[in-house]
Amino acid sequence: MAKKKNFYVVWVGRVPGIYKNWNQCQKQIKGFAGAKFKGFITEDTAKKAFENPSEYMGKTVHESSLTAAQLDAIGKPITQSIAVDGAGNNSTGNVEYQGVFTETKTLLFHKGPFKGGTNNIVEFLALVHAMAYCKKHKMNYPIYSDSKTAMSWVRKKKANTKVAITNENVEILALVRRAETWLNNNTIPNKILKWETKAWGEIPADFGRK
Repeated sequence: MAKKKNFYVVWVGRVPGIYKNWNQCQKQIKGFAGAKFKGFITEDTAKKAFENPSEYMGKTVHESSLTAAQLDAIGKPITQSIAVDGAGNNSTGNVEYQGVFTETKTLLFHKGPFKGGTNNIVEFLALVHAMAYCKKHKMNYPIYSDSKTAMSWVRKKKANTKVAITNENVEILALVRRAETWLNNNTIPNKILKWETKAWGEIPADFGRK
């Protein structure tokens, strides 16, 4: 669900400024050729956008609905890290996963599409793949996931999926068993951390399908 916009910045309009509701904003832009405007959740972001139009105009901006105290308590993500994510394709029903270097979003690995899987399964596989990738390349980066379920499965070294095996999903379920075996046969030096979406926006490995 889209978050409610409480403030509107008019960069180009009858009277540029910050307006506290859509009706006030509309009066400045309706019928005005070349009007430039954007809605924001918080007044603080609106003020920053009005003062720095090149950084906000026509760009996707993540805004947190958390308080300043909550954001301070959460802190910032560790940029020298790996981020993983899994996703399904609504049109095909297939699933896939990938891992990226958090700071640059450089792709480190991608697997899929697979048939007959679930988001939880590929989120789990992504985490285990990242740990195996780090071990192979002698990396000790923290690994971020936005899936509490996948993180729980990794801690238990067991994917608690209820998906029954079929001819369609035999490949991905074989990967799940392989991942469980890897977890039980290897130590995990990497910290597994929760990506705080509400504070930081979508995880860098996100497939952009929301």
